[in-house]
Parts: sequence; structure tokens; C-alpha cells
Amino acid sequence: MALQAVPTKGNLMNTKKSLSLAKMGYELMDKKRNILIREMMALIDKANEIQGEIDGAYEEAYLALQTANITHGYCADISKTTPVENSLTLDYRSVMGVEIPIVRMDEPDRRELYFGLNSTSTALDEAYMKFTEVKVLTTKLAEIENSVYRLADAIKKTQKRANALKNIMIPKFEADVKFITDALDEKDREEFSRMKVIKAQKNK
Repeated sequence: MALQAVPTKGNLMNTKKSLSLAKMGYELMDKKRNILIREMMALIDKANEIQGEIDGAYEEAYLALQTANITHGYCADISKTTPVENSLTLDYRSVMGVEIPIVRMDEPDRRELYFGLNSTSTALDEAYMKFTEVKVLTTKLAEIENSVYRLADAIKKTQKRANALKNIMIPKFEADVKFITDALDEKDREEFSRMKVIKAQKNK
């Protein structure tokens, strides 16, 4: 059983202050949770949209690659002329204290191809451009999915803290305020009764 606060006016003031701070903290946590949920839901909608675009882009890219393979034979050797992607940069933005990643990639120059024009056809150019589109979309989706994961984790922690304030701390402080107030009122009544008795004895 939890120990009750000592019923003094100083403790009553401190407990009321703690209760006020706990209620304010709960309101802030509740607002933070709602903002994070709205941000996450917007990103989920965006992720679903990009996922649909990626599905279509992959389908078109593999179809273009299939056409290129039929035209040129197996394109493994030609594909080795394409440079490794190293233009990705990572930055962060803050949403209510939650670090959200920002992934940037240099927009590829679609006019810049890395294989000879004499030995290839437009079928290979088309495959290259389609897979470049897939790469750009995949980068965007990775940023959004990671952001959603971070937001979901922050929402879970915020909800836990809000619940602790609402269901544990605030009721405890309210009970302490009531206990101290009742005890002080009882003490005042006792003091009033004692003074009446003393006054009556003096009058006699």
C-alpha cells in the first residue's frame, strides 16, 4: 500500500502543483500522439501510392529487359558498364522530436547512357531508363517506410507515457490532494471545537 502524503499546507500546495503539471503533461503527450498519428497516416497513404507506382514500374522494366535480352542476347556483360549508384545522401527532419530521415539521390540524366550506341538498340535504352525509374521510386519508398517505422515507435512510447500519467500519476495526485484536504479540514474542525470548549470554560 502506497504511503499517504503528510497532511500539511505545504504538501497540499506541492501536490496540487504536481497534479497540475501531470495534467499539462498528459495534454501535451496527447497532442503529440495525435500529430504523430496524422503524420504517419499521411505517409502510409503516400507509401501505398508509391508502392503502386513501383509495381507498375517493375513490370514495365522487366518487360523492357526481356525485350532487350531478346534483341541483344543476355545483357549481363553490357550491364557491367553501368556505374555504381553513390549519389545517395541522408539527412533528417524533426517531427515533435522524432528524427525522420530524408533520403536524396541525384536525378539521373536520362540522356547519359553508359554503353555503346553502335552495339546496342533503343530496347536496351528503354530497359535502362525503366530501371532508373524503379531506383528513384525505391529510394522514395525506403525513406517513407523508415519514417513510418520511427513514427509508429514514437507513438507507442508516447501512448505509454500518456497512459501512465492518465491512469497512475493523475489519480494518485488527486487522491493525495483529497486526503490532505480532508485531513486539514478535519484538523480545522478539531481546532474550532477545541477553541469553543476553551472559550466556554473561560466564560464560566
